[in-house]
Amino acid sequence: MRAVLGIGNIGSRYDKTRHNVGFMFLDRLAEKYNLEFIPSKGDYFYCLGKLNGSDFALIRPTAYVNNSGGAAIHFLNENNISPEDLLVVHDDINLNFGSFKTKLNGGDGGHNGIASIIYSLNSDQFPRVRIGIGNSFDKGKMVDYVLERFTGKEIETLEEVFLKSVILTEAFITGGSKGMLDVNSIMKTEERKAEEQKDK
Repeated sequence: MRAVLGIGNIGSRYDKTRHNVGFMFLDRLAEKYNLEFIPSKGDYFYCLGKLNGSDFALIRPTAYVNNSGGAAIHFLNENNISPEDLLVVHDDINLNFGSFKTKLNGGDGGHNGIASIIYSLNSDQFPRVRIGIGNSFDKGKMVDYVLERFTGKEIETLEEVFLKSVILTEAFITGGSKGMLDVNSIMKTEERKAEEQKDK
């Protein structure tokens, strides 16, 4: 089994805020596969699915972003899953809004939710999909910025990002990190060719 964890803050006041883009993505994925989140014995909701014979789980922590690691370690221990089989989807102020990138392992990049997961797992060897939310905020205003809701137009742009991120996530579910990287490479090549065609 492989697991996909989305990072976000619990509670309706945080719905559709920049920091909750991981939750928003999980909701789209669950909707696609007609799955419903149910409560667990840990601090998270989850649902189980199957894609082309591969079992997968979606994990939605019920703690705040800074404590995301508790859900990750509980689910992995309960299901005997290694960190390499956990994909984390999260917002990233270091990427332009409307963009996304994959990352196989490494540091937290300043994201407290990722830092919590690294601490709880005692490992940074888990893949990620980083969804850009930009950094159009004044000095000292980062917290306000990440807790602002997306505009309707921004959500339309996010839907395009989610469509591509779903493809990457499905590749991870069926083929692990290598499968995700292979598909990501194909997508980047297709995008580059499309840009070249526009310039002609």
